[in-house]
Amino acid sequence: MGRNKLPQRVKLVDVGPRDGLQNEKQPVSTGDKIELVHRLQAAGLHEIETTSFVSPKWVPQMADNSAVMEGIERQPGVRYSVLTPNLKGFEAALATRPDEIVVFSAASEAFNQRNINCSIAESIERFAPVTEAARAAGIKVRGAISCSVGCPYEGEIAPERVGLVAKLMKQIGVDHVGVADTIGVGTPHRVQAALEAALEHYPLEEVSGHFHDTYGMALANIMASLELGIATFDTSVSGLGGCPYAKGATGNVATEDVVFLLHGLGIETGVDLDRLIDAGTFIRGVLGQPNGSRVARAVLAKRAG
Repeated sequence: MGRNKLPQRVKLVDVGPRDGLQNEKQPVSTGDKIELVHRLQAAGLHEIETTSFVSPKWVPQMADNSAVMEGIERQPGVRYSVLTPNLKGFEAALATRPDEIVVFSAASEAFNQRNINCSIAESIERFAPVTEAARAAGIKVRGAISCSVGCPYEGEIAPERVGLVAKLMKQIGVDHVGVADTIGVGTPHRVQAALEAALEHYPLEEVSGHFHDTYGMALANIMASLELGIATFDTSVSGLGGCPYAKGATGNVATEDVVFLLHGLGIETGVDLDRLIDAGTFIRGVLGQPNGSRVARAVLAKRAG
């Protein structure tokens, strides 16, 4: 695998509508969530993590999951994915015809225990009936491996743990795995080691990266991933979202910043940066917050000037 042969095209999965908004305390209306999805697809994003079918008791922001899915004007060629933590969630999601479901487990035992009250092996065992049902329905299954380089309770995570989760996910029929630095402590070589552990079990096109910018390392980690040939990344419009289980963790890397980096490297994304910035400006306006993307802030200042 040529380390310096960067991919020619990269697929971005915008997780803003789900991972981004679910951590916001103030409720966002169903109409605004739908508008955000419409703006993202209009900007050229073809993969959108739309909502989550979790108990509204745990995540009240996602209580309107079905209404959001029903309200979207779907575009051909766009994949709408939803998070389904269990069979009940999957059954509710199925009625809304998602293109892909997302299941998750941490590479840290302590994080799993505190987050979902079970071990790594048990958490993946719980998803077996979900992946089976999804496959029977012809729906792709993506597995997210959280805390893949560091954990708020355990500290540094060994790459072997990422390999273990990837192997267990493969065994239950998960099609694709995302290696996630949930608390943003990863640095390039550690991130590459985590990705390489996942690549022992999955082909290059079925491994993606998900980086938080807590320590300002997200773009460096994306660059390191590109050097391995990784060509799919989760990003969040305007840097929406943190992690409720990781104290002080800032948001996902901003889609705008990643698009600027990729276009500067001559890598195609199919994304119109100006329209994407407008989508981020829209949702931050709804939330009454400043834009979390440096690229967006720079472009907006230039436009104002």
